[in-house]
Parts: sequence; structure tokens; C-alpha cells
Amino acid sequence: MSYNIAIDGPAGAGKSTIARAVAERMRLIYVDTGALYRAMSLFMLREGVDLQDGEAVIRKCREADITIRYEEGVQVVLLNGENVNEYLRTEEVGHVTSTYVSVIPEVREKLLELQKRLAAESDCVMDGRDIGTCVLPHADRKIYLTASSEVRARRRYNELAARGEECELEKLQRDIEERDYRDMHREISPLRQAEDAVLVDTSDMTVDEVVERILAICKR
Repeated sequence: MSYNIAIDGPAGAGKSTIARAVAERMRLIYVDTGALYRAMSLFMLREGVDLQDGEAVIRKCREADITIRYEEGVQVVLLNGENVNEYLRTEEVGHVTSTYVSVIPEVREKLLELQKRLAAESDCVMDGRDIGTCVLPHADRKIYLTASSEVRARRRYNELAARGEECELEKLQRDIEERDYRDMHREISPLRQAEDAVLVDTSDMTVDEVVERILAICKR
């Protein structure tokens, strides 16, 4: 039996950063499920699919071969054999993922199989929106990571500014709140805290403090 830690939470809560650090400290594999959905969105954008046409998205998703490999412990997302890591974190890809791609049951079903297989084959830390409730309902430990929308917007603003990208803090906060609403109210696998998940609010915590908190939870 593999050992799995599920980390869920809204956009901008720091799931990827925290999950990656916890995995490194515990010598586990880190699986960023959001990157899989973003790879599917990237594919749709590259192919020029009409995102308003759900049936077109469903048909096209069958052509996307999305897999993961690990290079020196770092997750590499392959889209039809191409390493697409550097293209996955744009605002456009994030918007398409939340608004059009992740809400389609057929897309989620396609990627769910890959996520479950990765967890069954490896001791891992997996983060996303529905890991503890849907993907790994029997995970050994479940964490629900959150923070206020103001804090999450500020973090995203700093991240984009560091890359030299122009952005408006107020718009980022509106986008985050709209994404929260979509994620929490979608029909398929909505974002919610699993009943047996431990809530960790990172609003007033440093990354190191959050990591130590989760490590303490996992050692119980």
C-alpha cells in the first residue's frame, strides 16, 4: 500500500509550493494535479478549439496525451511528448482551466485515471481541488489549505511582478474570488473541505511555518 497525503484548497493558497516542500522533506513524490488540467487547457488554446463548445472540447481532449515523469525529483508534464512546464502558469491558461476545461466531466474522468494510478504506484503528496474528496478519499492524511482572498491576490501580484508582468492587484483579487465561486459551485467534484481534512489557514503564516505545521500533522 502506498502512503498518500492529499492537499486541497482554493487558487493561490500556496498548495504547489507547500506540497512540493512537504514532499521533499518527507522524501515523497510530489504530484501537481492542477498542472495536468492546465496542460489540457494549453492544448485547447494551441488547437484553437471553441471553448464555448463543450462537445468540441470533449472531442479534442481525446487527442491530448498528458503524462508525468520525474527528473531529479521535479515533476515534468508532457503534452503529446513535449515538456510544457514553462507554459502552464500564465493567467490565460489558468482562466481557461477554471472556466471551461476543469468543469467538463469527460475531461476530469480522463485525468482522474492518471492521478489515481500515480497515487497507487508511489508514496506521494498530491495537491488540487478535489484530492481528499474525490481522487484520494482514503488518503492517509488530508489537509485543506486556505488564505484570505486579499492575501492570495497579494501573493499572486508579487509573483507576477517578479517576472516583470504588469497586473492590477484589485483585478487579481476579483479573479480569485470569481474562481473560488466557480470551483465551489461546479457540479462535478466541487472544491470543499473533506470531513476528515485538517484546516490550515496560511494568511498569517510563512511558507516554513506552514510546512512545519503539515509535517506535525503527518507525524501524529
